Amino acid sequence: MPFHEADPWRLQYFANVTTAANVTTEDADAWLWYPRERWLYDKLRVALSQGLDAGPHGTKPPHFPVFSKPITNLKGMGAGSRVLHSQAEYELHATPGHFWMTLLTGRHVSSDLAVVDGAPQWWRHVTGKPAGDGTFDYWTVHAEADAEIESRCGAWVKQHLAGYTGMLNLETIGGTIIEGHLRFADQWPDLYGEGWVDAIVRLYETGVWKFADAGRRGGYSVVLFGPNGIRYRHPPPMLLDSIKQMPGVSSVQITFHEHLPPEQHSMPPGGFRLAVINGFDLAAALAARERLRQCFFGVSAPHLKPRAEKLQHLPSARHR
Repeated sequence: MPFHEADPWRLQYFANVTTAANVTTEDADAWLWYPRERWLYDKLRVALSQGLDAGPHGTKPPHFPVFSKPITNLKGMGAGSRVLHSQAEYELHATPGHFWMTLLTGRHVSSDLAVVDGAPQWWRHVTGKPAGDGTFDYWTVHAEADAEIESRCGAWVKQHLAGYTGMLNLETIGGTIIEGHLRFADQWPDLYGEGWVDAIVRLYETGVWKFADAGRRGGYSVVLFGPNGIRYRHPPPMLLDSIKQMPGVSSVQITFHEHLPPEQHSMPPGGFRLAVINGFDLAAALAARERLRQCFFGVSAPHLKPRAEKLQHLPSARHR
């Protein structure tokens, strides 16, 4: 199994791959394996490389508002991020290891790209529909190109990542990079098209990108959240098999460990991520989510308590 994957529910996309190459979907692995490029995880450096106003906490922003977040955080990425509207807020929330930067506006896009010797060879772009408190209702995997991102960020990649060959994920706001990852997004590889995983393996084995992408389709990654603080049980396998057979549905992920208490899962404040349904038809993926919601909750209303046991508070632990 060449793909280094921390989340077992995503191994389904790579289970049949045979190769001696190491392909990571984890930032901690990438940081170890690519020492020359690991600076990409320094978000302050990424901001300064694009000419943005930025500095570590303790230096004075020239104006407000600014955006504040960790310089590097491989586990929680943007944990503790916030907008700072004034000098008083800045002083109140001064945090070791954080920095401030220009507050960006515009579309928030996650882009996967294949890179050969610092030159982008392939792009896909994804946008999310926010649902509040760090949660997303669903993600749209766009079939269309994004000329602005591919031009601006492609030039940046050629300038700063010369010599790098592999997958790259860039998060942008208004076409400006806010985060970079030496990996691809592993939530929806089935939506990139048949043969895409084989192309990834070929890239890491030979340094060559070859992927027949003329027939690309748009797709959707629909997320089901439940209330935090509850210990959930996995749905019956027969139900999952039935949902996977629904027309327009590509895959189903049950995104939590049944044997672990909720406090040992890394989840956004707005809810506990229960499942992800990928598909090429949004209506079908939403209908599949509703079937799972009724399994977890017994009814369709998402605000009602599920059939699951409440837990007493347990000490938190580091676990994905």
